[in-house]
Amino acid sequence: MKPEVIEHVWIPMRDGCRLSARLWLPGGLSGAKAPAVLEYIPYRKRDGTRGRDEPMHGFFAENGFAAIRVDMRGSGESEGLMADEYLAQEQEDALDVIAWIAAQPWCSGAVGMMGKSWGGFNSLQVAARRPPALKAIITVYSTDDRFRDDIHYMGGCLLTDNLWWGSIMQAYQARPLDPAVVGEGWRQDWLKRLDAMPFFPAVWTGHQSYDAYWRHGSVQEDWSAIQCPVLAVGGWADSYTNAVPRLLQNLRVPRRGIIGPWGHVYPQDGVPGPAIGFLQEALRWWRHWLAGEETGVMDEPMLRAYVNDAVPPVGSRPHQPGRWVAEAEWPSPEIGFRDLRLGSSGELAPAPGTGAKLAIRSPLWHGTASGEWMATGCPGEMPIDQRVDDGAALLFETAPLTEPLEVLGAPEIELLLAADAPVAQVVVRLCDVLPTGEVLRVSFQVLNLTHRNGHARPEPLVPGRFETVKVTLNACGHRFAPGHRIRVAVATSYWPLIWPAPTLATLTLDTAGSVLRLPCRRGGDGPVAMLPAVHGTDAPTTRVDPGRIARWSRIDHLTGESVYVTEGEGGLFGEGILRFDEIDTTLSHSLRREFRIRPDDPLSASYRLTQSYEMGREGWRSRTETETLMTAGAGSFTLTCKMKVQENGETIWTRDWSETVPRVLI
Repeated sequence: MKPEVIEHVWIPMRDGCRLSARLWLPGGLSGAKAPAVLEYIPYRKRDGTRGRDEPMHGFFAENGFAAIRVDMRGSGESEGLMADEYLAQEQEDALDVIAWIAAQPWCSGAVGMMGKSWGGFNSLQVAARRPPALKAIITVYSTDDRFRDDIHYMGGCLLTDNLWWGSIMQAYQARPLDPAVVGEGWRQDWLKRLDAMPFFPAVWTGHQSYDAYWRHGSVQEDWSAIQCPVLAVGGWADSYTNAVPRLLQNLRVPRRGIIGPWGHVYPQDGVPGPAIGFLQEALRWWRHWLAGEETGVMDEPMLRAYVNDAVPPVGSRPHQPGRWVAEAEWPSPEIGFRDLRLGSSGELAPAPGTGAKLAIRSPLWHGTASGEWMATGCPGEMPIDQRVDDGAALLFETAPLTEPLEVLGAPEIELLLAADAPVAQVVVRLCDVLPTGEVLRVSFQVLNLTHRNGHARPEPLVPGRFETVKVTLNACGHRFAPGHRIRVAVATSYWPLIWPAPTLATLTLDTAGSVLRLPCRRGGDGPVAMLPAVHGTDAPTTRVDPGRIARWSRIDHLTGESVYVTEGEGGLFGEGILRFDEIDTTLSHSLRREFRIRPDDPLSASYRLTQSYEMGREGWRSRTETETLMTAGAGSFTLTCKMKVQENGETIWTRDWSETVPRVLI
């Protein structure tokens, strides 16, 4: 039966602030009570995520659940101000929201919480607060460690996506409240929101190690705090997959995991495909834990994962060949590490070879073939042929395989190395060399070597002193086929994914003390069937313009400068310009990134990001323009941003930010 959709509901907080919600109720409820599913994020339920929310939450309501999408304090039409991500206030509000839902006449008193990315993070964080009505969660593309596996830092290195995401949040938070929802006070509240906006990228750049700022909201600090069942979902093309195996290993509650081939989109829309019936999986989870029905979810293996097969390494990858496999428990006794040792002549073999000391100092543009840190289903975003970067790295390679080798989990590598500078980076790529000679990146990791003994207390290197450094690569699922070769590449930079170290550094690698450990499955199991993708009814939407995406790089042969550019016009993630017909609201988001660096000068690095965000309808239109720039000296980072906001074509607000942030062993 068609659900009843309530466009706007106010939820009161204990301090008097009100949050705005959109509600889907099962059709024909007629005084009966239903379990409820909550998604709680800051991305504007009315217009920002409407196209995604409607077919997902509508599906839950069509199948007997109340579904509610709540905008956080200071976002969308919710009252108040937002100062940062994952604050204690955010969690306190979530507790009030859950208590409010459980007390509604249409709710059975049982609440589930779910979300992707930010919503996946706070589902874990709120579960750790143990609200009585919260009976289970589904966390999609999230992490237990906010420093190690979020969009700000990786391996103790500063991700350039810290600036990308921070700049996008500036634009998102500059969007006006909708007068059709909040009434006459919308403009006054919009200006208050603009005046209070933090400079997000600079806030996050200021915390360069695992300090109290990152420990807050990292559920690994106390696994036992989570006492409700957890379904954790990840994707190999996404950047938040490492937490899924850790959650399965460390939680002590009923838990299950699914890892597919996808990027940062819900699995029913998963790209690269195949997409799966995630909504049916979620429905089984909710029926079991919220409604007390026996659906067999706990009879499933602890982990179902997709094992990728090799594909040509092109940037656009709508489909990923492979197969689903299952592990009854995690860590799995069916997976064991296979050691391959790095040899003096570039070999990668089970038996130790002759040791040698090999030096590498990569040109700073190494990383041109990296693709995006986080895939989102856009054209051109995946890693391209790694031969573009291989000439700037030390390479170690097996002979052609005579039998398949299936990897599932996080590869590890121990490197015996020395640096000639107190601050240096090491970059490790695990690759599949196809018989054609093309090279596909399977996994990678970067490490700020001052973080070699942990992310909480960086320690400078002693130049010239050899140390054994362990690098844990990103978890992966991949089948190396017969005739293919396994390659490991070791380099000293990864631009434009990470900001370079402040000085050029040469690493010397002692192959006699270096070994790669691959988590290998025994294989031979039967296929695992996943349900086909389904959706609820889409929100009525018109694509006004398809938009445009471009991506290119070049090297100036006179100066050596590398330039890397990505452009998206109309839709940030390739969706084009859209109009939500029911609310007559059109959205257009354009963004251009330009990275520049010279091969031998880390202080030449610069990152300029320009964007525009337009939204509205006749008589209520806004446009926000931002230009953000990041550069660095030997001792500090400099971040600036210019923002201009227009209402119906007239500039009503401008602001310039400029922050200098000290570099601390980074």
